[in-house]
Order: sequence, then C-alpha cells, then structure tokens
Amino acid sequence: MQSLDYEKNARFIIEKVMNYGLWADIQEVMRFYGHDRVKQEVTQTAYLKKKSLSFCCAIFDLTPAQFRCYTRQQLHPTPWNY
Repeated sequence: MQSLDYEKNARFIIEKVMNYGLWADIQEVMRFYGHDRVKQEVTQTAYLKKKSLSFCCAIFDLTPAQFRCYTRQQLHPTPWNY
C-alpha cells in the first residue's frame, strides 16, 4: 500500500474497490474522493463486472452506455455468453 499514490492512482483504486470491495470499502472511497470524483473516474475505467456496472448505474443515476467499459465491451463481443 505504500507504493500507491492515492491521487495519481485514483482510477485504479476506485476500479478495484468497485469490483472487489465490500460495502464499507465503497463508502470509504466515496468519503475520501467525493461523489463527483468517483463518478468521473468510474465512468472512465477499463473494466467493471456486470454487477458492479449495474450498481454504479444505480448510485450515480447513469446508463450503461455512459461507461467506457460498457462501450468497449460492445465493440469486442465474446463468441459465447458464459
């Protein structure tokens, strides 16, 4: 944790917390970075799980099309839906 710069690596930290964090972790990220900063960074992340994407859409009042990871996923569909 000492090698992470919380300002330079904000997008990386927010992406990992949204995908793998607990509710307390999400609350802490929201408190530390603020609602607007988290919203801005999460829409630019390269990957979000489907559940995380739905959660972010609900709490930030956005559509999936407003997320970079969703539009990127649509450009490269998988041959099978697992």
